[in-house]
Amino acid sequence: MTIPAVMRALVGFAAAAAVTVAASAQAYAQSSMPIVRDAEIEALVRDYARPIFKAAGLSSGIDIILINDSSFNAFVAGRRMFINTGALMQAETPNEIIGVIAHEAGHLAGGHQERLRDQIARAQTMAIVTGLLGIGAIAAGAAANSRELAQAGGGLAIGGGEAARRSLLGYQRTEETTADRSAVTYLEATGQSTKGMLKTFGRFQNALSLSGTRVDPYQVSHPMPRERIANLEALATSSKYYDKVDPPALQLRHDMMRAKIAVFTQGQSASARLFRKDPKGLASQYGDAMATYLYGNLKSALKKADALVKAQPKNPYFHELRGDVLMKSNRPAEAVEAYRSAVRLDPVKSGILRISLGQALISTGDPASLKKAVTEINSALERDRENTMGYRYLAQAYGQLGDIPEAELATAEGYFYAGGYQDAKIFAMRAQTKMKRGSPGWVRAQDIINFKIPKKKG
Repeated sequence: MTIPAVMRALVGFAAAAAVTVAASAQAYAQSSMPIVRDAEIEALVRDYARPIFKAAGLSSGIDIILINDSSFNAFVAGRRMFINTGALMQAETPNEIIGVIAHEAGHLAGGHQERLRDQIARAQTMAIVTGLLGIGAIAAGAAANSRELAQAGGGLAIGGGEAARRSLLGYQRTEETTADRSAVTYLEATGQSTKGMLKTFGRFQNALSLSGTRVDPYQVSHPMPRERIANLEALATSSKYYDKVDPPALQLRHDMMRAKIAVFTQGQSASARLFRKDPKGLASQYGDAMATYLYGNLKSALKKADALVKAQPKNPYFHELRGDVLMKSNRPAEAVEAYRSAVRLDPVKSGILRISLGQALISTGDPASLKKAVTEINSALERDRENTMGYRYLAQAYGQLGDIPEAELATAEGYFYAGGYQDAKIFAMRAQTKMKRGSPGWVRAQDIINFKIPKKKG
C-alpha cells in the first residue's frame, strides 16, 4: 500500500492541494512550477525574512523561491521556502507576509520535514502490516470456508490504510500548530506584530465559509482556520507589539510590489483596481507606468518612468523600469545608462539587474560593448549561478565576439540549470573539443558530461 500524495514530505502555511517539490534547482526548473524572478520582489522578501531567520536560528543558505500562482500559500521543501505571488499580492501589509515566513521558518527550524518523512515511513509500515494481516484473515477465512472471517479480513485490510492515513494527518496538524506557535515566538523576538497572522487565518475562515464547503477536520493536514485563531489569539493579543504597524517606507515598498504583481499577472487595470482608494499614490503611479509599458504607448511609459525617477532618484527599480521601456523602444544605448544606474543603486547587487545591463550592451552591437556585456553577465552569474536567462545572453555575447567554444559552454550551462541535461551534455561535448584540455572551461564541460541524469520517478 502507498500513502497518498498529500502525505509527502511537504509542509506549508495553508491547506492546499498536494504538490511534489523537487529539492534541486535543476529539478524544479524542469517541473511544472512557474518560477518568478524579479530583483525588486526578491530583495523585499529577503528583507522580510532576514530577522525572522536569525530569530529562528537558521543559518544562511535558505533560498526563497517565488511561484507564479494566484492562491495564498507558501511551503518549504529541503532548504527552500516557496511563496506564491498570490500571497504577496493579497497581503495588504508586510506584517501578513512576515507572519507567513515566520510560520515556514518554524517548520525549517523544527526539522518538521525530516520528522514527517519518518512518520510517513511508519505509516507505510503500519498500512503494509495491517494489510498483510487482513490478507491473512481473508486467506484463513477461505481455507476455513468462513465467510465472516474473510469479510473481517477485507475490512482489516482496508481499515489499516485508512488508520495509517488518519494517523499521519493528525501528526501533520500537530506540526502545523507547533509552527504557528514558533512563528509567534519569532515575531515577538523581532519586535513585530502577530496581527497579520490572525488576519490571514481570518481570510481562510471567510473563504471557507463563503464556499459553503463542509470539511471533516480529521481529513485535512492543517488545523481548521477557526481552530488556529483560537489557539493563537490569546497569545498573540497579549504581545506588547500586537498593535505595532509596519514602517511607512516598508509599507510603500510592499504596495509597489503588489502593484507590479497585479499588472504582470492580472492585466492592465489590475493595479488601478488594487489602489483605487489612493489613485495618486506612488504605488498607483508605479503600477500605471508598468501597465503603460506593457500595454500602452512607449513614449507615455517613458514619461511616467521619468516621473518616478524624479520622485525617488535613488530607487534602483525605477531606473530598471526606465531601462525596460528604452529597450522595448529600441534605444539600447540609453537603456545601458538606465540599467547602469539601477546596478549602481542596488544595495543587494542583484544578478538580475546586471544581466539586464548585459542584454542592453549586447543590443548596442559594438565589440567594446560586447566585451563589457560578457564581464557584466559573468559577474551576475557568480552571484546567481542558476539564472538560465543569463547563460542565454552570455552565449549570445560570446557568439557575436566569435568565441564559439565559450558560447557553446554557456549554452550547455543554461540547459543544465534548466534541467535539459541531454542538450547540456551535447553542447558541453561540442565546447570541449575546441578547448585546451585541463582548462577551467574544459573541466566545467567535463563536469556536465559526467553528470548522472536523475531517473524519473514513476
